[in-house]
Amino acid sequence: MDFIDVAGLMAVAGVAGWVDAVVGGGGLLLIPSLLLAFPQLSPAVALGTNKLTAIAGTTVAAVTYAKRAKLDRSVAVPAALLAVPAAGFGALSASQLPKDWFRPVVMALLVAVAVFVTMRPTFGAVQGAEVVGRRRRLLAIALAGCGIGFYDGIFGPGTGTFLILTFTGLLSLEFLQSSALAKVVNVGTNFGALCVFAFQGQVLWLLGASMAVCNIIGAAVGARAALRRGSGFVRIVLLVAVTGMVVKLCIDQFG
Repeated sequence: MDFIDVAGLMAVAGVAGWVDAVVGGGGLLLIPSLLLAFPQLSPAVALGTNKLTAIAGTTVAAVTYAKRAKLDRSVAVPAALLAVPAAGFGALSASQLPKDWFRPVVMALLVAVAVFVTMRPTFGAVQGAEVVGRRRRLLAIALAGCGIGFYDGIFGPGTGTFLILTFTGLLSLEFLQSSALAKVVNVGTNFGALCVFAFQGQVLWLLGASMAVCNIIGAAVGARAALRRGSGFVRIVLLVAVTGMVVKLCIDQFG
């Protein structure tokens, strides 16, 4: 491994940690960078190494949010616990389904998210006054833990964004609170997938650990920026990140 390539990957890991801590989507930066720096890597090894890096940053971001933001642990804990086996099962299934099946669907969902958030400026800006019932809370837990957890294991782009939208829509939360919940659940999805990739021998431990150091720094800075600037800042970054993810997926699909 060339020192310059590794140094470049560590820098990208820092930026990815910042993006992940605010709205998710850091994997779309880091995974292509891994494959560009080391073309001999298989996609599975790139995914596994990315999970090792990402779990470090998401854990730091989750702890930072938990200390300073209002975190509904009755939702965060069960969703994160469900996400571990769901993401593990998704990772086991990753080689069975062609990724081209997912890209058009994810692109359509992300475009719909961007349009919806743009047209609804109050969405996620303030916490809703309505009382969220037990059914909606259970639905949020199941969708985030099982549905999005499985998706993160088998494919992954936009996991953090989908978690934020799920919690904002179903629980009537501000973007900042939803981002805090998303980080906790994202730790579970990363852990579940990492366990499978590690068991299969598809993790570059030294490289992943090196990038994790920068990912932690980026995540800590990103989480503090989101907490300091509030839901309006998260909304802007979310729209920028969604646009970037759509462009990246379009290039992968049609380029």
